[in-house]
Amino acid sequence: MLRVYPLRTRFSPTARKVSLRCLPVVMACLVPFLQAQVDTTELTVNVPGLPTLQARSSAAPDVLAASLQTLLQDEGVCCAKDSALETDLQRVDPSSLKDVAEKLQGRHLLDDGRPIQVTTEYVTPGQASAGHLITMLTNKHAALMQWNGHIYILHGATYVWIYDEQTTSTDLRKLLLFDTRYSGSHRETSFTRGTDDANALQGFLFIEWSCSKLHFHPVGRLKTSF
Repeated sequence: MLRVYPLRTRFSPTARKVSLRCLPVVMACLVPFLQAQVDTTELTVNVPGLPTLQARSSAAPDVLAASLQTLLQDEGVCCAKDSALETDLQRVDPSSLKDVAEKLQGRHLLDDGRPIQVTTEYVTPGQASAGHLITMLTNKHAALMQWNGHIYILHGATYVWIYDEQTTSTDLRKLLLFDTRYSGSHRETSFTRGTDDANALQGFLFIEWSCSKLHFHPVGRLKTSF
């Protein structure tokens, strides 16, 4: 006698029950692939060739001057006697990178009369992003960083890449710093994310200078109009 058994396909009630029971397991397996993936390879970026300078004292004005001279790398610009920024540095508040940025931004004159243009970018902790800091460091732009009331030179960072389906981003692990109050290995320090207090960060200052040929005439050969 021919017996007919019900065909149990994936559309049958029994099959549906089995599929639903397996669903949580399947989703649990998929979750790691749906979440962002972190490349645990820690990378380092560093600004090379910065001079090794020590402040004349641990006083804030001297630390600021030595730190700026490290970044600008020209005593005629900053911060020797009769340098282009000497007068303006005496007017800044060394405890405020924002004030330093505002006072030094713009046109200045070297001691031989040549004009230069100083460009500053002040970044608050709330505005600072890992991507921007890493990009600036990669492009060989070190910065001043204010942390716990002290000025440091931000010269490098360690970071990892984070990937998801739509974006690629970076995650900062450590900021590499120089402290011009000290010399030798004592000048090297760092800010470690997740360990040091992020609320103690007070801002970053990027600064650079360039020669300006506008309205410049060598001393002793001034152009005269009639």
